[in-house]
Amino acid sequence: MQTDLIIVSEYCRICHIEPSFLYLLQKGGLIEIDTVEGESYLPASQLYDVERYTRMYYDLSINIEGIEAIHHMLDRMRNLQAEIQSL
Repeated sequence: MQTDLIIVSEYCRICHIEPSFLYLLQKGGLIEIDTVEGESYLPASQLYDVERYTRMYYDLSINIEGIEAIHHMLDRMRNLQAEIQSL
């Protein structure tokens, strides 16, 4: 199975964000960053989440803890909606 990977440093340079922000997201368990031969890569499947978290952090000035709380609440909401639909 082939997974599209994006180099973290290049993504950050193009999007004008700090790599440390992505590593904070990783530390918080919000995204995964793969390391291959000393280079950090972001799976392309996580771009939607990274862009959403980036807007929260840079545009809305929500800190990492706030982003984690929002992520948790959205997950709970999705799970409750799925539970309601299954009834």
